[in-house]
Amino acid sequence: MQQMIALDLDNTLFNSAKEISPRNERTLKRVHQAGVKVVLCTGRPINAIRNYLDQLELNQAEDYTINFNGGLVTNNQTGEFLFQKGLVKSDLDVLYEFVMAHQLPLDVLDFDKVYEIKTEQKSLYGATVKGIDFTNDDYQDLPAGDKLYSKAVIAVDPAQMAQVKALARDDTQIGQHFTVVQSQPHILEFIPLGLNKAVGLQHLLEHFEMTFADLTAFGDADNDKEMLAAAGDGVVMANGLPAVKAIADHETLSNDEDGVAVYIENKFVTLLQ
Repeated sequence: MQQMIALDLDNTLFNSAKEISPRNERTLKRVHQAGVKVVLCTGRPINAIRNYLDQLELNQAEDYTINFNGGLVTNNQTGEFLFQKGLVKSDLDVLYEFVMAHQLPLDVLDFDKVYEIKTEQKSLYGATVKGIDFTNDDYQDLPAGDKLYSKAVIAVDPAQMAQVKALARDDTQIGQHFTVVQSQPHILEFIPLGLNKAVGLQHLLEHFEMTFADLTAFGDADNDKEMLAAAGDGVVMANGLPAVKAIADHETLSNDEDGVAVYIENKFVTLLQ
C-alpha cells in the first residue's frame, strides 16, 4: 500500500534554529528511499525552500510540494503546477482598505515575488522569507485583470498579533473574501476562501490514486488543522497549539526533540528495518 507523509515546516519539521535536524533528515531520506511520498507543506513559494528539498533529496520525477497553504501543488523537479488557486486584485481591495483603516502593513504575493505595499507601518515579512524577490509598491500599481495572487500577509510584532487577529475576525468583509490563518507568531495570512493545505493534498493524493487514509500529516499551528483532521493519521507536535492538539489523532515530541523522526521511526519500523 502506498503511503504519503505531509510535513509542515516552522515549529514542526524545523527546530527553533529553522533547521532540519540530522535525525529528521536521515529518517525522512530513509522512508523516501523506501517508497513513501514525502511532501513539504508550507505557505512559502518553492524557491524559498529549495535548499530544504535538496537537503532531503526530494528531487525525483514524482516529488511534489504543497505551497502557499494549499494554493499550489508544484513538481519539485520540473516546477510545473499540478494544481493552482489564487486571488485577483479585486479580491484584495477589501484587505487594502482594512490595513489602511488600521494603519497596518501589507505584503501581497503572486507565485514568484512579494509586493511590499506602501502603508503606514513597515512590514516584518521581508526579514522572515528568503529566496524570493521583494519590491516596494503602491497598491494602485498592482497588476489587475486575470493576474493571480497566491495570498496576502500582515506581518507585525507578535505582541500586536492578538489585536490584529481580533480586528480581522470582526470585519465581515474580510470573512466574506478570505480564509485567515496565523502561520507564525508574527504572520497572519489571507488566502482564497475555503483554501487550506488539505485542498492541495487532496489533488496530490488523487494524482497518485491515493486517499487521505494513506496520509500521515505533521503540524503545529492553525494553518495545519484541516490537513491533520483530514489525514488518516494527524500528528501534532508537543509544542503545537491547544486547538490543534484537540483535533489531532496523535501527539509526538516537540520540534526541538526530533518529534517527526521519533514518530516515523515508530510507525514505519518494519519499512525502515
